[in-house]
Amino acid sequence: MGSNSISVLNALDNARTQWYHITAIVIAGMGFFTDAYDLFCISTVSKLLGRIYYYDPTSKKPGKLPHDINNMVVGVALVGTLTGQLFFGYLGDKLGRKKVYGITLILMGLCAICSGLSFGYSPGAVIKTLCFFRFWLGFGIGGDYPLSATIMSEYANKKTRGAFIAAVFAMQGVGIIFAGLVSMIVSKIFLDYYAGPAYSEHRVFSTEPQADYVWRIVLMMGALPAILTFYWRMKMPETGRYTALIEGNAKQAAADMGKVLDIEIQADNEKVNQFNSANEYKLLSHEFFVRHGKHLIGTMTTWFLLDIAFYSQNLTQKDIFPVMGLTSEPQNVSALREMFETSRAMFVIALFGTFPGYWFTVAFIEKIGRYYIQLVGFFMMSIFMFVIGYQYDYLKNKDHKWTFAALYGLTFFFANFGPNSTTFVLPAELFPTRVRATCHAISAASGKAGAMVGAFGIQNYTQDGDVRKIKQAMIILSVTNMLGFFCTFLVTETKGRSLEEISGEDGAYGENQTTDRKPDGRSETWEDESRS
Repeated sequence: MGSNSISVLNALDNARTQWYHITAIVIAGMGFFTDAYDLFCISTVSKLLGRIYYYDPTSKKPGKLPHDINNMVVGVALVGTLTGQLFFGYLGDKLGRKKVYGITLILMGLCAICSGLSFGYSPGAVIKTLCFFRFWLGFGIGGDYPLSATIMSEYANKKTRGAFIAAVFAMQGVGIIFAGLVSMIVSKIFLDYYAGPAYSEHRVFSTEPQADYVWRIVLMMGALPAILTFYWRMKMPETGRYTALIEGNAKQAAADMGKVLDIEIQADNEKVNQFNSANEYKLLSHEFFVRHGKHLIGTMTTWFLLDIAFYSQNLTQKDIFPVMGLTSEPQNVSALREMFETSRAMFVIALFGTFPGYWFTVAFIEKIGRYYIQLVGFFMMSIFMFVIGYQYDYLKNKDHKWTFAALYGLTFFFANFGPNSTTFVLPAELFPTRVRATCHAISAASGKAGAMVGAFGIQNYTQDGDVRKIKQAMIILSVTNMLGFFCTFLVTETKGRSLEEISGEDGAYGENQTTDRKPDGRSETWEDESRS
């Protein structure tokens, strides 16, 4: 007896695309909007914090955050995100997706506001309180990863599921654009009214006193998406799959999904009980390892390797912005002018390099498939990063600025029309309902561990701007992407199949194996491989 004989699952798998699906994408995507907004606006904010709180009157250059302080401000949210992913992913499977979904949004909203209300006037007090609230902001953002992905995968029909999950993640691209846009607008407004002289002209007055309001406003604006979508997130019913297959309440699942899909669905309590009795194995069990171990290793390793490279792409920003004429030397501008120029540069790169890749994935994921998009993305990132690293001396010359910009933009494009999107989609599809959120959380946490390697390791290695070290780092990242290419062979194509068919729950009651389907249509199992 397969899942297709259970009415509520059959209705979800074959439902037509409705306005409710679009609403769910926006509501679920707000966490990723906030994630990207916070991650990218902190780079402009950290520059301003350096000029305000770490000014040295004897220095010929404006103040900037010390390396360890900068790493703490940028990286503490990553630590919080990793912790939140594991915590809320586990709770999502144990208590239900909806019950913990609102908590993440409350955390994000409150901590975004509190980040701009850092207490005290001394550098130590401001940085400590900022880092405290950024940790808990990251904690809330981390919970949104497994919950949003799982909810969207369990609501969507099997024909457009990948596009819907990718669209939720694509809100990250919107957040990146708004991070640059909001920072640019706020700094420009203050610049028009309170513009100060360049640092080289007057060291003290080059940091406008009003700049202390600017960074606070920019950080606090990140709370708006969470506040605006809280009501609608609370109105979303529990997913039909969780209600039926985990809580065992087929009647409630049929009623909830009937309202959502605007159809009448039959409650199949007896069929659900039979289905559940055949799929009771736990995460830490031999049966899970046999069925899903290879896939979990695949999603963890690919996300880990991807995020090392993805979060380290900021390595070249300090070179690409001046080369393209988007930013000036810090000593030649005031604090607000530096923030405006950096925000403008981020906005341009995001709009033309980063943003399109997300939506190419949404458009083509159901045609090309997750598997090939991830393979090609890793391969192209590896090629472009190798070229940037090998020809770095040549490219950083102003005569070749457009070549450098094109290579830089293409690296971002194939990250997002590639593994940055697919590593989010696949863990939401490959694993059974009872451990889906936990497995996605483990995969995502592995990714954030990779992000910390990039933020604390590779970027720290190149902060002095040494060309030789930057070249070495880019070659290392190229090799990292190639490793991700090969680790992709541990996962399988999931397009066009129901979640129960992919995970082996569907019609596999007597089998202790999960079915892999390669892009050429062949089927295989890990257990079969181990016997050959």
